[in-house]
Amino acid sequence: MKLIHRLGYYLGGFSIGLIFLAFFLSGKKTSCSYGPNARVLKNIGLKELKYTSESQKMLQNSSIDTSTISYILKKGNVNFSESDTKLDSCKLYVIEESIEDKAYTLTVENCDSIATIKKIIIK
Repeated sequence: MKLIHRLGYYLGGFSIGLIFLAFFLSGKKTSCSYGPNARVLKNIGLKELKYTSESQKMLQNSSIDTSTISYILKKGNVNFSESDTKLDSCKLYVIEESIEDKAYTLTVENCDSIATIKKIIIK
């Protein structure tokens, strides 16, 4: 069999397989979060979110709302150098994101079943 025929059979089977996978995985909520940043954000996003009194005051005094907080917790960048990930009970993460020329920094305490926003800083 010639090389061009082998390549044609391979590409034909490969394309049928891709279409097959796209058909079966189209309605499912599949995600590919392999990086450390994506894993932390996904883990925080799955938990119940609570606010400390300090962070609630910051929400009331500034133009930030909970939808902005949710956006930051989905699309933000975790600053691991400022985070404290070696704690046993609850790890402390610093999440940063820029939205409309404002830099937001959230300090989130990530426990087993609850994620608590400790501090909100707007620069």
